[in-house]
Amino acid sequence: MRGTIDLAEFGGEAGVAARWTRAVLEPEAQELLDTLEPQGAAHGVALFHGSARDPTWEYVLSDEAAFVTIALANVPLVLVGHSHVALQIVLSGEDIGGGVAPAGTELELGGVQALLNPGSVGQPRDSDPRAAYLLLDLDARLASFRRVEYDVARTQREIREAGLPELLAARLELGI
Repeated sequence: MRGTIDLAEFGGEAGVAARWTRAVLEPEAQELLDTLEPQGAAHGVALFHGSARDPTWEYVLSDEAAFVTIALANVPLVLVGHSHVALQIVLSGEDIGGGVAPAGTELELGGVQALLNPGSVGQPRDSDPRAAYLLLDLDARLASFRRVEYDVARTQREIREAGLPELLAARLELGI
């Protein structure tokens, strides 16, 4: 399944990083990645890299994209990624609310339809350089957005030493 997305699809810095990653990735890691799909489901939760409409490429950054993804998934909880922005969106009837989910945001999931993006461990895009993650307790029906500090300077140095584009290193400290 290797190479299911043509590297020509990636432009600029993303293309350089994707080609570098392919060249240095250990075979075991590549084998694991080859088993992954851009969409799935687990424990009644719909999972999409992008959106339900386009699981690979669409960013869910608008009310319209969130509404469509929730509607197409047709389950109470949808998790997405791709945008690198931590989000919590709740649908109540035809009303959609929420937005960027800063560290410490908690959402009770009982009785709501929600779309969540945990954010990004690398290359965040929400002006918070810390690594983002989501604690999801399906039994308690609770989602908790978290952040953790990491050694940004070391990571920047490693990016530069690898010969990757400067933008990828510089943007880390700003979270953009």
